[in-house]
Amino acid sequence: MVELSAGATDLLERWLAQLTAVRQRSPKTVEAYRRDVAGYLGFLAMHRGGPVGRTALGEVTLAELRAWMAAERGRGLSPRSLARALSAVRAFYKWLDAAEGIDCAAIHVVRSPKRPARLPRPVPEAGARAVLAAVSAEAEPWITARDQAALTLIWGSGLRISEALGLRQADVPLGEVIRVVGKGGKQREVPVLPVARAAVERYRALCPHPAPRHSALFLGARGGALGPRALQKAMATARMALGLPPSATPHALRHAFATQLLAAGGDLRAIQELLGHASLSTTQVYTQVDETRLMEVYEKAHPRSRG
Repeated sequence: MVELSAGATDLLERWLAQLTAVRQRSPKTVEAYRRDVAGYLGFLAMHRGGPVGRTALGEVTLAELRAWMAAERGRGLSPRSLARALSAVRAFYKWLDAAEGIDCAAIHVVRSPKRPARLPRPVPEAGARAVLAAVSAEAEPWITARDQAALTLIWGSGLRISEALGLRQADVPLGEVIRVVGKGGKQREVPVLPVARAAVERYRALCPHPAPRHSALFLGARGGALGPRALQKAMATARMALGLPPSATPHALRHAFATQLLAAGGDLRAIQELLGHASLSTTQVYTQVDETRLMEVYEKAHPRSRG
């Protein structure tokens, strides 16, 4: 890596110190920012054939930013990693503008690289049923009932794990519709299937801990609020026993809820509201999942695909 000038090094270190002291970023995050921005500054010095000072940082052109991005891609950086590096450089320039009055016009117009969308990986319906049957099979009966109830709610109502664990004793017995608090504190109403209501009542009947109305619905082994790690671990154990892929997580049950509604002819806008997505484009990703699965079935079933 090209050695940075004293001026560039000073600016970088002061920015990183601000990230630690004021923004309270983790050491790992700060180190990642250091690596990305130092690499950018090193590229500029090499590209310009000399040290890059305060004035030069403000005069970086769009062509130079694109040249840096092309060089990063050329050394094998993925679009996702490059987008992260560009985000770090943008954050550095934002601080430069606020703290030093150094504004770079080009940083405001350069575009992030397009990243291939990650398609949700839902658990197939048969897999979801098998997981619910196998989860916590070796645990105490009330813990088995608890995990099955929570995961049935996630699958049957399309809840995030935090939304299921955010339910209180005051919310039971569950009705046909419940109100949950999602991202950003936004509330929405979701339907609850009879099988999920029955699973919750079975767990409540077996739970040995006192349950005042203000406490969490789902309790841990010692009686405190259940954390997400316990559910994730229970499902991981079940999926390994069943030979399911690592993608079979509690969140994949929420994906399964969406894809099954879509396959049954559900309206995309209605599914968006049930999932609590702020944007319809987020929900539209599930149409790609449905098309992908349809093509997989087609490839297996079509006579010509079998030679």
